[in-house]
Amino acid sequence: MPKARKSETPARPPAESLVTALHIGASSVSMMVAERSPEGVLTPIDFLEQPAPVARDIFRQGTVSLSTTERVVDIVKGYQKSLAELGLDPHNITRAAATNILSEARNHETVMNRIRIACGLKVGTIDDGEMTRLIYLKTRRRLQHLPAMRSDNTLVVHVGPGNTRALLFQKGRITRYTSYRMGTHRTREAVDGSHAEGPTLLRVIREHAFGNLAQIRFDYSDVAIEGLVVIGYEVQSVAGFLAKTGDLCSLKNFRQFTADAARLSDVELVKRFRLDYQTAEALLPALEINLAIAETFKLDAIQLPASEYEQGLLHDLLVSRELTGAFAEEVLRSARILAERYQSDPGHGEHVGNLCKRFFEELADLHQLTLHDALLLQVAAILHEVGTYVSPRAHHKHSEYLILNSEVFGLDRMDVTIVALVARYHRHSGPVLDHPSYAALPTDDRIRVSKLAALLRVADALERTHAQRVSQLEIRRESGKLRLRLPGLADAAVERLAMASKADLFEQVFGLSVIIEEDN
Repeated sequence: MPKARKSETPARPPAESLVTALHIGASSVSMMVAERSPEGVLTPIDFLEQPAPVARDIFRQGTVSLSTTERVVDIVKGYQKSLAELGLDPHNITRAAATNILSEARNHETVMNRIRIACGLKVGTIDDGEMTRLIYLKTRRRLQHLPAMRSDNTLVVHVGPGNTRALLFQKGRITRYTSYRMGTHRTREAVDGSHAEGPTLLRVIREHAFGNLAQIRFDYSDVAIEGLVVIGYEVQSVAGFLAKTGDLCSLKNFRQFTADAARLSDVELVKRFRLDYQTAEALLPALEINLAIAETFKLDAIQLPASEYEQGLLHDLLVSRELTGAFAEEVLRSARILAERYQSDPGHGEHVGNLCKRFFEELADLHQLTLHDALLLQVAAILHEVGTYVSPRAHHKHSEYLILNSEVFGLDRMDVTIVALVARYHRHSGPVLDHPSYAALPTDDRIRVSKLAALLRVADALERTHAQRVSQLEIRRESGKLRLRLPGLADAAVERLAMASKADLFEQVFGLSVIIEEDN
């Protein structure tokens, strides 16, 4: 009996295991199709990328031109046809996101609406909080390959199209995050009017960036920076020419490469380094800004990932919202630093957070919230009393204001808004539509705030004395009641009184009255 012949074409993965990511970037539109294993591991199946001058338009004229908008639409439609050929719903892309600089365009909403109407896609804008998550994911991969990053003071710098972000890692953990209004395309358009070329253009770029470079120097003047990792679309596009062996590039080679690139026209850059024109236009600012940062800290070499920037970004867009574990610890560390800045009682915040965690886990079937929601609740618990820095009177309102106007590493603006509102509602009235920030939320997010605030209020009532009296907690549900027993606490009169004023929201949201039982 003859053996069956193997197919020359690999079997196509089942459609239900495929996920898709679309990114409307500063200078291109890209898409990735990946297979997700049962363990959650992503394996790229296909990657598509086509140039589109979004950033050039925004920084040159303040809007995205009609021709660029229609080019983006045509590219996305083409990608949708490819998805349909794979048996996927072209209007149900797993993650569709646009560069954060798109929000700087005066016609940003018009562009988004055009894409939504023409392609049947709702595209979200990557904000600063999510950008930090994406940089964190890229950096975490570097940690696996660079043992020095687990012990040295390493600065990770992402020079993006409009902004530069820096993350300081000390002993492998994030201790500081800063952002600067200095980017590749923003700088290119700003210096374009000088008509400078060659070394003169590099000098003009350096002079334009002087203020931001001085700020970076000041922000990290108290730290001995021992290593620098640079990431970004343009610089990683030429990584193979800069770091021939591994990811390490000496500053001498980087400086010479930058000087040589400055002598080439944009057309020559395209041919020499196989770039599109938009990337070629922004390459010199990317090189010179990174070089200037390295020289600021008197470093001899930089780490430059050789991996494809855009493919990595698309991969990370698919997992950025699912981060837990070490990432969650970095978020909580950032929240604790913020709480310390506003002199909030750390013991109280941590204890309320632990009680919140216990309630969240015990009542998972009741609230049906996610692990990300659990993280937001922990952050809100740590920060709920920062408003006392302004005044103990109405401090819940001051807490909302301070949180709304602060950054917590890894949280996007929606996350920060939810944390601020949950903190506000830890005392006095619960959520009402008279409160503008709450009323502006979509219905699903208003429900999240109500659930999280209900849990926080119950936990905070048990820590009314700020003395961590409740060390043990037993939770039982029966006949419309949530019964709490506090072993080891002989007299719970204070907690019972606090619960009477704070458990109202819990009963309204979950339909359970909260009863503190005697510890017999």
